[in-house]
Amino acid sequence: MDAAPTARTQTIAFWMVTLLVVQENVSGFFWALFHLEYITANLAHLGYPPYFLNVVGVGQLLCALAILTPGFRRAKEWGYAGALLNYCAAAYSHVAIGDAAGTWIPPLVFAGLTLASWALRPPDRRLAAQSEQVPQRAWAIASGVLALMILVALLTLPKG
Repeated sequence: MDAAPTARTQTIAFWMVTLLVVQENVSGFFWALFHLEYITANLAHLGYPPYFLNVVGVGQLLCALAILTPGFRRAKEWGYAGALLNYCAAAYSHVAIGDAAGTWIPPLVFAGLTLASWALRPPDRRLAAQSEQVPQRAWAIASGVLALMILVALLTLPKG
């Protein structure tokens, strides 16, 4: 099998799913910016305060810009992470209050599209792979510090 058609197919698939994700995020920004009734009612139904719409809207615009703009590979990783977090949190919010599957499946579909875009991205849109291995000692220190922080957090929980 020739590698060229496979690479071309992957590029087409990448741009199809990426443009869907970017368009959804740009649309979400404008829905938030103009405080459309549908979205404000939906956030109120989920129990979020009105200002949350501004936070999510700006985040969606930043995700779209990071994912679509050439270069800025690390920003792309953050853009993908932000979009994925937004979709997963939206799905969970609907599940948590007992909404029907029709309300939480669409965010999961966009989470899947986000993951597909991330997985299909060409090499010039990826972070360079690290060539050196992290020493086991570094992992042990980081794990120990995390365990200590968990212990401190548990011991300093407020009463009641």
